[in-house]
Amino acid sequence: MIVVRDRGRRGHTQLGWLDSWHTFSFGEFRDPNHMGFRNLRVINDDRVIPGAGFGRHSHQDMEIVSYVLSGELSHEDSLGTGSVIRPGDVQRMSAGSGITHSEFNRSPTEGVHFLQIWILPEAKGLPPSYEQKAFARAGRLNTFRLVADRDGTDGALRINADVRLYATDLAPGASLRHAFAPGRFGWLQVATGVVELEGDELREGDGAAIGEERAITLSSAVGAELLLFELP
Repeated sequence: MIVVRDRGRRGHTQLGWLDSWHTFSFGEFRDPNHMGFRNLRVINDDRVIPGAGFGRHSHQDMEIVSYVLSGELSHEDSLGTGSVIRPGDVQRMSAGSGITHSEFNRSPTEGVHFLQIWILPEAKGLPPSYEQKAFARAGRLNTFRLVADRDGTDGALRINADVRLYATDLAPGASLRHAFAPGRFGWLQVATGVVELEGDELREGDGAAIGEERAITLSSAVGAELLLFELP
């Protein structure tokens, strides 16, 4: 069964410096029918204007993944980490027992567009930690590149949750198939472009909950950048 989450039905926060769309309930947006999917809790599609960002704030007991689509996002946290996240980079921050961080677009001219993803951890009170890696487009082109899982398989980020997160760039005219292990669920998020998923056309911002499917086939006439979550 595949259930499409239409981009136009997401929650929306507009603050002047921030334009954010919420796939699931977040902040002041509450939708009891969309509180998350399995252990996937938040997908926020954020655009931040030049010179603005999120000041220092705290998180606890959450696995937070940032995926930049365009521009650059500067990160600083209470672990002493300072980094810049660029397209192709994937950042994982385990909030655990508590962490404080900030995220800023320090460019004076260019906006930043990124997805912020929250996943429920397998245990509470874990030591906070941070990891960031670059995954070149060539390694994601027309294939599902594993970018995060519990074990750091094949150079993926390690995440304290039962999840396998894949990224792919589908070239125009390409198609791709993914098989699910028995009992596993999926969530597909369209980051950019247009893709056809088993007869449904999905566009940038659309998502799809996938359950009781042994495999899915994706194709794109114009190209697309996608994230696929394999979940318990």
